[in-house]
Amino acid sequence: MLTRSIALIGALAAYPAAGAPTFSTPVDCELGTSCFVQNYVDHDPGPGHQDHSCGPLSYDGHKGTDFALPSLLAMQEGVDVLAAADGIVTGTRDGMADRLFRVENSPALNGRDCGNGVVVDHGDGWVTQYCHMKQDSVAVAQGDRVRRGQPLGEIGLSGRTQFPHLHISVRHNDQVVDPYSADTSGPSPDQCKGPHRSLWEAPLAYVPGGLIRAGFDVTIPTYEDVKSGIAGRAEIPSQAKALVLFAYAYGSRANDILELRISGPEGEIFSHAVTLEKAQAQYFRAGGKRTPMGGWPKGAYLGHVRILRDGKVLDHSEVPLTIQ
Repeated sequence: MLTRSIALIGALAAYPAAGAPTFSTPVDCELGTSCFVQNYVDHDPGPGHQDHSCGPLSYDGHKGTDFALPSLLAMQEGVDVLAAADGIVTGTRDGMADRLFRVENSPALNGRDCGNGVVVDHGDGWVTQYCHMKQDSVAVAQGDRVRRGQPLGEIGLSGRTQFPHLHISVRHNDQVVDPYSADTSGPSPDQCKGPHRSLWEAPLAYVPGGLIRAGFDVTIPTYEDVKSGIAGRAEIPSQAKALVLFAYAYGSRANDILELRISGPEGEIFSHAVTLEKAQAQYFRAGGKRTPMGGWPKGAYLGHVRILRDGKVLDHSEVPLTIQ
């Protein structure tokens, strides 16, 4: 049980950054490769939502930064949550199950939306809170003194969440502070353009969406298998039912274009582009071809995936495949 509440409280602070500590990356993974930022602090004081760059990567009332993993398999393998700065642990919770949140499970949370977590006091009114940690992974206790970069536990799926991630909230005197833009309290054209005062020790780039992962399979996978990490093969037989390339991505905006292309020993065999209709936190698309008579030529294949926004490449990936 927590010895101090870890409820997500506090209004977004304005101009609190003088004398603020700097924070290191709170997860032991490589941003853009093995993890990504799914949501930022909501800067819209009304019923809508906007991140600090006036993009849609947030949701109404979101008071932290979400460092997400690409799959449940990645969570099961274990990714450490790290103390973002020196401090003293003032609260912990552990023992909540890692499971996808469903509306019918809401009463069982009983105000424990943060799930398993840790609160660290850094002094002078500065506090960080770490949520949705893996069951039985919390490695510190109330009163422990922790150092920057020290493991606190692991990224999990506890509490009110539908994907494995760490939610970290920064507060100063009980007011929420956005570590990406500590001197702003709401969106405006000037604030969107920046500069934004970062509290990150090594400034973390704002990424407005991109690919989570891409892969090959022998049929169009279910979204559940894509999110779990089960979907995807490095090798398939020549007589497989079909050759399918899928892309799993985040942060779409209306009119983004997702391109899927497959090339093999005899050149290009599939190409498709789809225009996305709306902003979505996460999404996936897939396409391919049925296996021809006689099977696919054996050898090396390559899947090419690109996301374009306003005519420019937002993200891209190439996925190798061997057909035997």
